[in-house]
Amino acid sequence: MKSISLFPKACAVAIAGLLSVTALPVLAQSTRIQLVDRVVAVVNDEVITRYELTEQKRAVTAQLKRQGVTMPPDAELDAQVLERFINEKVQLQYARENGVRADDETVNASLQRIAGDNKMSMIQFTAALKQDGVTLEKFRDELKNEIVLSRLRDREVESRVVVTDSEIEAYLAQAKLAGSNQSEYQLAHILVLVPEQATPDQVETRRKRAEEAARQLKAGTPFAQVAAVFSDANDATQGGALGWRQGDRLPVLYAKASENMKAGETSEVLRSANGFHIVRLLDKRVGEQKAIVDQNKVRHILVRVNDLVGEAEAKAKIERMKDRIGGGAHFEEVAKLGSEDGSAPKGGELGWVSPGDTVAEFEAAVKSAPLNTIVGPVRTQFGFHLIEVTERRKQDVTAEKSRQSARVTLRDRKADEAYQTWLRELRDRATVETKLTEG
Repeated sequence: MKSISLFPKACAVAIAGLLSVTALPVLAQSTRIQLVDRVVAVVNDEVITRYELTEQKRAVTAQLKRQGVTMPPDAELDAQVLERFINEKVQLQYARENGVRADDETVNASLQRIAGDNKMSMIQFTAALKQDGVTLEKFRDELKNEIVLSRLRDREVESRVVVTDSEIEAYLAQAKLAGSNQSEYQLAHILVLVPEQATPDQVETRRKRAEEAARQLKAGTPFAQVAAVFSDANDATQGGALGWRQGDRLPVLYAKASENMKAGETSEVLRSANGFHIVRLLDKRVGEQKAIVDQNKVRHILVRVNDLVGEAEAKAKIERMKDRIGGGAHFEEVAKLGSEDGSAPKGGELGWVSPGDTVAEFEAAVKSAPLNTIVGPVRTQFGFHLIEVTERRKQDVTAEKSRQSARVTLRDRKADEAYQTWLRELRDRATVETKLTEG
């Protein structure tokens, strides 16, 4: 069976216990040997052991090898993986203290979707994980953590980001004056974070780290390898790749840096409020200016899955709503009374929906739905939906797309900046002691 990368994120957390006498009772009784796992860090009241770090590093190493990246020195990779492990543990502790969690039903449903996306049964999926050296239990624990972290970011950061119409107008006006086009950039980056209350000595230490990364790049070391060692960004073990983004959707610092660069060129060390950055332009392309798309006029009903309402309960609730509509109740009345979406007061009306406006599962259901026929329940990251398409048309949405793109760009920028600031503050409040070089 072909080996696949199924980890929900680059740096998988290995959930492992300490080795003890009870783990090997026969050996312990005969030889009286006690196996002790060394502590490499203490985060508030929790320890990170060498075994856990080794397991985490093993997952990162496997991913780097799949990408063809030369392995950095062990000590440097240890330090980088440990740093990201600490940041994750700080967030998970905060989530636990504030009641942010993922129930078993949600995790199980996510597992089924991941297996389905890979066109596998759960038996095949488990076998593929085993081939990659990962147990289903370990993958499930990691997936659960990922869901918790996503919910935490949404609650603490995303839900508080507001983009006003005046900000959108100002952004579009500035883009017009600048002669902005639809050019797209494929970038990779390195981020060396600087603590919020950093002393001048700490800032200088982080600057030297960024400059050393730049020096290695100039010496010809592959960007992905340098990113894996030096970058504090979550995408470090993916070579710092940001994928394709329109120029107006890049952070301002990155947009300015890549504006006059050619493919393959790398920026100097850049400074922002969060730390030091290095950007490499991998490729550039020019997109089309006019946008004519197939639109669907859609209405829906949503029952959310969250900490209080599990998978089975939410599905049963929305199926009862579907039965009511099938029995003669009006869609809009059921939506007004039972939908948990902001569209409920309008009878579930979303208006004209363009490709890319909704999440993939919702969009796929809309695309395949017969007109004036209720489809569902459809599961998305938000919960269960009933969907009805009432009209279809082709539409020039260039102006609307410009506004939507501006809104997304501004929101992404604000959210990224707010998340980095929030994470830095959370880390600064934590008590962290590293013991990586001891022993």
